[in-house]
Amino acid sequence: MRPQELNLLMIFDAIMTEGAITRAADRLAMTQPAVSNALSRMRTAWGDELFVKDGRGIQPTAFARNLWSQIQTPLGALEDAVNPALFEPATANRTFRIAATDTFVEMVWGPLRQMIEREAPGINIYAIPIQSIETADILKDAEAELAISKYIRPESVIHSEHLLDPRYVVVMRPGHPLAKEALTLEQFIQAEHLLVSLTGDVSGPTDQALQSIGKSRRIAMTVNNFHNVPSLLKQTDLICVAPSMVFEKEIFSQQLAVFEAPVELPRTPLSLLWHKRQDHDAGLRWLRSHIVRIIHERGKQHEALLAQCCRKGYCEDALRSARAQHHDERIEACTGVSVKPVPVGK
Repeated sequence: MRPQELNLLMIFDAIMTEGAITRAADRLAMTQPAVSNALSRMRTAWGDELFVKDGRGIQPTAFARNLWSQIQTPLGALEDAVNPALFEPATANRTFRIAATDTFVEMVWGPLRQMIEREAPGINIYAIPIQSIETADILKDAEAELAISKYIRPESVIHSEHLLDPRYVVVMRPGHPLAKEALTLEQFIQAEHLLVSLTGDVSGPTDQALQSIGKSRRIAMTVNNFHNVPSLLKQTDLICVAPSMVFEKEIFSQQLAVFEAPVELPRTPLSLLWHKRQDHDAGLRWLRSHIVRIIHERGKQHEALLAQCCRKGYCEDALRSARAQHHDERIEACTGVSVKPVPVGK
């Protein structure tokens, strides 16, 4: 391969990584016209448009995506061989973009900034909005170097490290008629529920869990974010199932009463995610280690405090009885034959 061809590949990789010619120029310490001229040479040499305008940005063609998938690994190996990854936090000047929800920004940003002020004053941290359905695309398109999210769709190019398993609880105002020592399954079902629906759906995992035992609840109101939930609960008789960490401030200050969920709700693991092209990035490894440490410490602290104030709600006997009743009802519906025990002497 001729040196000029390798140079074009390096510039192409930078454009793909940054998703913009201007940012690619900054990354390569080149001028924007120089990168644009290099792109023109690529188009001529490779016989493809490579990038097309999309609003204010650009989108790669199918040819460009396929080419990038083939050159990332060898280019990374060459970079590591020629410039071994070195990262000195005290002298580094870098900006890291992290895709995260408001909950994790509140949890991580404070301790992270304190650590940066002590150890790495030249490091910048930028928060990027996130929706779980687009997490992989955010990393693939290099809109962020890291993401804190649940990740259900395994892909070979996305690597992850487990952070925690959020615990779902039932919250309501302290003066709610149901805010007693325990919350029964029947009380939970009869209550009027507030559902946080980011997608607009009017059912969620709780409804699926209830359906599995032949039960349902009334969704009296929905919101599309967690921010409005505490205020709504404090002034109404609605109750809400939500991750306890989202409302830990209100729970631990006793602004909201908290109960175990009376149904078995699957936990959705949350992970720290990154693209495999940055596996060997020493700076990113340094940042990942601190984020994982902060969240693990906060998770343990949260669970210890929650154990002190969470009231009883889960009852295995009640669930077992509901499952058995639902099983019998399904058999009767299918066969028309009653499976209820016949009283003795009848």
